[in-house]
Parts: sequence; C-alpha cells; structure tokens
Amino acid sequence: MGAHAEPPVAGTQGYDEDAELLIERYESTPFVEKHQAVLDLLPTRAGGVLDIGAGTGLDAAWLADQGHAVLAVEPTEVFRRTGAIRHPSARIEWLADSLPGLRETMARRQTFDLIMITAVWMHLDRAQREEAMPRVAALLRRGARLVMALRHGPVPANRRMFEVSAEETADLATRHGLSVLRSVRTESAQPHNRQAGVTWSRLVFQR
Repeated sequence: MGAHAEPPVAGTQGYDEDAELLIERYESTPFVEKHQAVLDLLPTRAGGVLDIGAGTGLDAAWLADQGHAVLAVEPTEVFRRTGAIRHPSARIEWLADSLPGLRETMARRQTFDLIMITAVWMHLDRAQREEAMPRVAALLRRGARLVMALRHGPVPANRRMFEVSAEETADLATRHGLSVLRSVRTESAQPHNRQAGVTWSRLVFQR
C-alpha cells in the first residue's frame, strides 16, 4: 500500500476492515423503516440535502428519488465507491469529507434545506462535537432542518464510539441557534442491533 498523507478520520476505525459486512447491513434497512420516527418532519418540497456520513448512499438515493439534490459526504473510500455503483443518480454528488472540520463541504459555501447525520455523531468526542455543531448549523438555510440519529448501546470491539445523550445534543444545538422539533428514543431497525440491545435517539432541529 502507498503512503497516505491524510490524518485518520475520527470514528472510521474498523470500517474498512468490516466493509463487506457493513455494506450489506446498510443496504438491508429501507430509509422509511430506519427514519420512521421523523418522516413527517422531512421537507416535502424538493431542495438541497447534505447527508453527512452517507455510508453506501441508501439514504441519499431515497432522498434523490424524492427530487432532492443530495451532497453525500463520506470519508470511507470503499463506501463512496460502493454507493456510486449501487445508487447511480444525477441528483447525488459524492464528496470525501468528514466531521468535525467538514473542510471540503464548508469551502463550497453552500447551504441546505435538510442535513442528515445518521449514526455518525457518537464517533466524535466532546471537543469534536463542540467544534462540529456550529459548522453544521451554519450550513442550514433559514427554516431548514437537521435530522440526527444517535446510537446507544454496546460498542463493537474495533470501533471508536462515545455515549452521547439526546439532552447534550439538544443543548449544543440550541446554543447554536437551532430549535428542537422532536426528540424520541426508538429501538434499532436492524435485527442484529435490536438483539444486542442497541437503541437510537432520533432528533430533529430547525434553524
């Protein structure tokens, strides 16, 4: 393997090694099932969507099918490659970038009608979450919404995750000008996660 100049991305440990298994898991849970608790708060008018930590693009593809233009941000190259193959769409643009800095995303000077951060935030430590939230908030248009899913439960052996509460996340978001539209706890849509005792906080904020 050649030298890689980029520093490791926070929270991506274990993803390359487990890519084959994770790709199938990501692709097995339909968007509507995964996001059932917040579907009624998603924008009904087509607009610009930023999917941070887009994985293999299943969510991006569903949103593109609704007419949205989706910027799918994903640091793991194998997931970006898989997503482009499995979910080809003129409405999806892939970008190699990551929290907390979102340097490539911020450099585009775009704002969005919807930002999705699913199963990503708990990979950031407290300092990184403090850095990331104002950047995310700045990417939202006035009246736009941020949808987040926080994972709770056992951490896989080769992953970097932190226990992040809905309360802490809501407090951080409100400090950066966002209001809370919904905060609910749900069981996992994936059977293997349900069996392991994994639950999720589903949060929706508005700028």
